[in-house]
Amino acid sequence: MNLTHPSSSVFTNHQVLVDGLSIHVVEAGKPDRPAILFLHGFPENWSAFEQVMALLYRDFRVVAIDLPGVGTTASISSTSKVPIARLVKRLVDNLRLNHLTLVGHDVGGMVTYAYLHTFPNTLENAVIMNTAVPGIDPWEEVKRNPNIWHFAFHNVPELPEMLVGGKERVYFEFFFNAISAHPEKINKRARSMYADAYAKPESLKTAFNWYRSFTQDEKDNLESRSMTIDTPVLYIRGDKEYGDIKTYLKGFREAGLANIEGKVIEDCGHFSPDEQPEKLAEAIRELLKVKV
Repeated sequence: MNLTHPSSSVFTNHQVLVDGLSIHVVEAGKPDRPAILFLHGFPENWSAFEQVMALLYRDFRVVAIDLPGVGTTASISSTSKVPIARLVKRLVDNLRLNHLTLVGHDVGGMVTYAYLHTFPNTLENAVIMNTAVPGIDPWEEVKRNPNIWHFAFHNVPELPEMLVGGKERVYFEFFFNAISAHPEKINKRARSMYADAYAKPESLKTAFNWYRSFTQDEKDNLESRSMTIDTPVLYIRGDKEYGDIKTYLKGFREAGLANIEGKVIEDCGHFSPDEQPEKLAEAIRELLKVKV
């Protein structure tokens, strides 16, 4: 399903003030429906979930945001994932999102994991996709993978900003082409929107700071490992991604996610929302036990 520009009648774009911080929010669906809040990853913005939201909005209140520092969402002082999760919780309360399912891709998946442990058993469901979580097995194996070279590069102070600034689209396209099974599904419009969302120097710095915060994220996640989380969680990977999903599920269960299940999306790489929006929407429906 291909959508028109989100200024169409399907979506409402607005800025929401949370404790004086302006957050870019895009939503559709009736306010009284069960809510799904989508958190994007690197190097994307809210629109990564545009097609998925269009497939779900008739049955749910679907909401997506630009993470702090991205697009027109203001920055916060920390880019580690627990403070971002706390901000997301304040937004959830502000918007009165009921019976909430939190869906996070890539960095957004790390934030979703932090939310589960920071606000235990407050979500109806959660979806974590296409990501490893700092400190949670197989994290050390992921860091040693030479194909994940950008973790170390992004962690270098200042240099990534100097090399990538003004060349955001070229740099981002490397990832879209290298770690997706269907780069053509990340079309020109989407690639332009993603690059524009990080065009400001502070936005690009925010993206790299997500990686520079991994050490703090590891510490936070290791400290919360003993907590048992009963919330139903669906962990998703593409079948073309590196690693066995069983290894990830074992790590999550050992870290306290007692009610987690896994799903592999076929014919899919790292960018599930872009590459296979229909299959992702179907997986969310199955988790929420809603049929078309």
